Amino acid sequence: MYERHIQKSVIEALNDTSVVVINGARQTGKSTFCQQLIKDKLFKAQYVTFDDPTALSAAQSDPGAFIEGLSKHVVLDEIQRVRGLLLTIKKFVDQDRKGRRFVLTGSADVMTLPKVSESLAGRIEVHNLWPLSIGEIQGHKTSFLKTLISDDVDFKTSSCTWNNLTKTMGVGGYPEALQRPSEARREKWFKSYINSILQKDIRELANIEGLVEIPNVLELIAGRVGGILNLSDLSRLSGIPNTTMQRYYALLQHVFLITHLPAWRPNLEGRVIKAPKVFLNDTGLLCYLRGEGAGSFLKNRNGAGPILENLVVMEIIKQLSWSDISLKPYHFRTHKGIEVDIVLESRKKQLYGVEVKTSSSVSKKDFKGLRHLKELKPKAFEKGVIFYTGNQIMKFEDKLYALPISTLWLE
Repeated sequence: MYERHIQKSVIEALNDTSVVVINGARQTGKSTFCQQLIKDKLFKAQYVTFDDPTALSAAQSDPGAFIEGLSKHVVLDEIQRVRGLLLTIKKFVDQDRKGRRFVLTGSADVMTLPKVSESLAGRIEVHNLWPLSIGEIQGHKTSFLKTLISDDVDFKTSSCTWNNLTKTMGVGGYPEALQRPSEARREKWFKSYINSILQKDIRELANIEGLVEIPNVLELIAGRVGGILNLSDLSRLSGIPNTTMQRYYALLQHVFLITHLPAWRPNLEGRVIKAPKVFLNDTGLLCYLRGEGAGSFLKNRNGAGPILENLVVMEIIKQLSWSDISLKPYHFRTHKGIEVDIVLESRKKQLYGVEVKTSSSVSKKDFKGLRHLKELKPKAFEKGVIFYTGNQIMKFEDKLYALPISTLWLE
């Protein structure tokens, strides 16, 4: 059993919020997390899943009577399967706003369902549960973000061999995939997993005839992680009309298989790329879709660059999902090719830059993008780091550091 780091935030939300939503892709552990809250008596509630056909039928038949018959506090799992129930929940919340608590989980983005944002405005708090972070797998909290924004540079470090790192990337963070003893067994699980999402989540979200095309779209996206998103190119390569491609991409976002970093856009119109960069939610799934594993990375270290960047991006997104630190992640790229993989911006517009390298050494020239960002916004720029696969923390110049990749997930 893995301790999920969003637990503290969810418990705090239940103290003052009527409806708490836990979003996340299928099989990331939402049901297990909610059941554990009840088992540990952190949330005294009834648990109901709409994967149960009887519960699903009852909720669809008479939503009001269904809610009336439940306990005061309740977990409703896979809420996206009963879209009309949310308006009924609103009525009950309005009647007893201070007392009743609903935890809703969704394998599709609940907030995209019709009229949800309007009907539950001010009554709802949303948390995302991603596949397990490395810190969650290892059983400890992480200190990277706290150290990044502090005046100190007391980054933690430990040895992380390339061999171990390739295994980490290849396995990923899905709890079920972590239980598979071999790459071949994980491949079978990921194949079944994608089929399950197609047949359950995506089919229920939209009436799509060409479900067979979506795995191909997902593979095309997997081949472009860390790159600038261009749906027109994907449309041309696949032969899928652009409007259909946009719809498929949106659906893959709604079921949390893909995410993206928007472009950080200072006042430099015409000089920076405005399109987002695309990433998958998990490096294990990414490696499966690309047909790559630990063995291929050992032979071709540079070829692992997009996978390692995906790992770092998702680790930061996961840590932000439970952290009290408020930072928004972006990417930055100019039309001349100067780029920073990740730009983290605080509410006060302070900037922190993150670059990712597969190499075991770093030189001054590797800081080109971070240095450009620092010169572009000298007052706002607080710190820039390059994650690399060496073992030493090195300061290169004021506010610029090279950090071992393990610094990202250490306690």
